[in-house]
Amino acid sequence: MKIKKGFELRQVCGENIIVAYGKENIDFNKVISLNESAAYLWKNITDKDFTADTLASLLQGEYEVDAETAKHDAQALLDEWVKVGLVEG
Repeated sequence: MKIKKGFELRQVCGENIIVAYGKENIDFNKVISLNESAAYLWKNITDKDFTADTLASLLQGEYEVDAETAKHDAQALLDEWVKVGLVEG
């Protein structure tokens, strides 16, 4: 998977917000806020191919979390990003 072109992470009033730009995202009218760990993942996968396992590995490298929890959380986040159209296969 990859983050779709036209989305980037910005800090707005201390919040991590995904913003859309470009005509391909003209219909994107959602405001997506990321918590600290999701923003950490976003920053580390921008312009790279990744999987849920990649995300889980990043989580374990940065936070004290067991493999099962990291994998579960990574898959849930990836599923949400797919659902709202932030990533492509």
